[in-house]
Amino acid sequence: MTRITRTDAEWRARLTPEQYRVARQEGTERAFTPGNFNDEKRRGVFHCVGCDTPLWSSEHKYDSGTGWPSFFQPIAPEAVGTKSDRKLFSARTEVHCAVCDSHMGHVFKDGPAPTGLRYCINGAVLNFVPS
Repeated sequence: MTRITRTDAEWRARLTPEQYRVARQEGTERAFTPGNFNDEKRRGVFHCVGCDTPLWSSEHKYDSGTGWPSFFQPIAPEAVGTKSDRKLFSARTEVHCAVCDSHMGHVFKDGPAPTGLRYCINGAVLNFVPS
């Protein structure tokens, strides 16, 4: 995948203030934020707001009860990257777009089969394209 880089000014011009805070400053939106795609039930694909890369399929989405859109796997393994996040008291694994490095959320090992993973994703960094 070809990586995309932009200046801070370009990111600010492209994203809303909330999208910028989450995607570029590694923020987290509040759980159950209206419009965050947690309740989205239609078939389709969730794209990165930073670069429009398809990252998550509705086929892999499930209701984790956390208030954020949750997926048990990305649309393709190479679509997302991870890194260690030690900002809080415990170590977590951050998930980011492999193309533009936008912060998506975190992945936890408490998800459903077949992967056992829960990708807990901020809806602010997603665009949904229905099938």
